[in-house]
Order: sequence, then C-alpha cells, then structure tokens
Amino acid sequence: MKDVGHGSVLAQGEMRKNGWISHANDPVGMERIEAFFAARGYEMHRHDTYAIGRTLSGIQSFNYRGALRNSRPGGTMVLHPDEKHDGQAGAEDGFHYRIAYIEPAAIQSVLRGRPLPYVHGGISDDPRLFAATGRILRSVEDRIETFEYDDALYDLAHALEAAAGTPPASGKKLIDYHSAEMARQYLHELPQTATMEYLERLCGRDRWSLSRDFRTLFGTSPYRYLTMRRLDAVKTALRTGQTLADTAFSSGFADQSHMTRQFSKAFGISPARWLGLLYHRQVTTR
Repeated sequence: MKDVGHGSVLAQGEMRKNGWISHANDPVGMERIEAFFAARGYEMHRHDTYAIGRTLSGIQSFNYRGALRNSRPGGTMVLHPDEKHDGQAGAEDGFHYRIAYIEPAAIQSVLRGRPLPYVHGGISDDPRLFAATGRILRSVEDRIETFEYDDALYDLAHALEAAAGTPPASGKKLIDYHSAEMARQYLHELPQTATMEYLERLCGRDRWSLSRDFRTLFGTSPYRYLTMRRLDAVKTALRTGQTLADTAFSSGFADQSHMTRQFSKAFGISPARWLGLLYHRQVTTR
C-alpha cells in the first residue's frame, strides 16, 4: 500500500467527504475523541476497550449484537470490549459525537476482580451513568488531568455496575486477579514474541484458566490484548510523522500489509484514512 501524505489531493478529498476526527491530549491512559461524519463512519470492527460515548447532534446508528441501534443526544453509549459494531449517520444531517476508549484494566483497578459490567443493547438512559461520564466526555480541548481522571474512573466503574444491574459481590473469590494482571502487565510492554506457554511459567497458572480469567477481567484474550497495544503504538507513531512502513516495523508487526489489515479490522478504517481525518480537522480549525 502506498503511503498517503497529509497534504495529498486524494487524502483531502476523502476527508471533506467523510468528516473529521479530533483527539484529546490528556496525560492519562485513555484515548478520547470528538468526531463528525456526514454518512458512513466505520465498517464492522471491534475494540478491546470499552467505547463509552455521547451523541451530541444527529442520530448515530450502529449495528450491535444483531440489531440496529440509534443513539440520540441525552443517552450514553456503552459498547462492551470485543463486541463487533459499525457506525453511520441515521439522518441526513450526519452525526457529531464524543467517545472515550477505556481499558478494562482501568475499570478493574476499581472493581478488583469482579466481572466487567455489561450494558445490554449498547445504549443506556441511566442518569447515574450519564452523570458519571460527564467529566470524561467533555470537549477534547479541555484536558483531563491524572488526579481528576482517577476520581472520575471510580465513579464510572460503579455507575457501569449500576447501569448493568450487576449483583453485589458475594465475597467468594473465583477469579485469580493477581495472575491475570501479571500477564496483562507483561503484554503491555509489547514483547516481540509472546506465547501462552511463557505466560503459564510467568504467572504460575495453566494457560486455559489464565485465558479464562483474563477474558473475564479484561474483556478480551491475551493475544488480542497484545495486538491492540501494538495498534496503540501505531497511532502514536503515525501522529509523529513516521511512514506506514516504518511504523509497522517499530510496532512489532510482520510488515505494512499485516499492520494495515489489523488496523482496519480493529478500527473500521485504514491507517491512511485515519491520518487523513486527523489532518482535515487540523486544517478546518486553523
């Protein structure tokens, strides 16, 4: 695939047709964006994070768990980790929204081993959840500092449990949080090679129990968690101006085509289009 420069006519034409994306610059471990799309935004894809957002104007439609959902202003979208979804305008005026991608590990830092809350249908009208997401889903130009984020995270984790109808903890420990967290920390370091056999030795658990607990606590498999952390590194490298080829190598992918396939599968758009949408937002706000 040929690199698409920020200033190319092709890239700018595609950007104007599809809208824009603007990223927050928060000093915390959370990706937060604000975006507008006039028509179709994303193909079917899935994240290994919670995607928690608000539609600010228009109708934001998405296919989720076998049904078409329509998000309107006033509600809260909560897409569970590893659930497939797409995104498109449900009305002619397009849709404008804010969304934050929050790692299950961040929620687990509050829940400490309880299963991840699951909000059925992907949209909630729960006022407690709407209130708890207020500080996180504010303008991307309004930075969230670390101390405030930690405070907001506590409220969010408990509001998610309430909105999901999660029963109170029984006190009986069935999940090995310590071992799963040890595996997560290792994968977060982006090892060049990783195997379940090595994770068994590292954590002192058999691979199947470890994999089960990892999925329960963090919403995805160990392999997919590592892949998504590599894709996070891809986004960071592309923002600094690295070429697609150099980014693929530095992020641990076999080659550029492998990286592009994984990026498109995870985010519903290609790396080149993602870069173009970022550039268009920069141009239009100057």
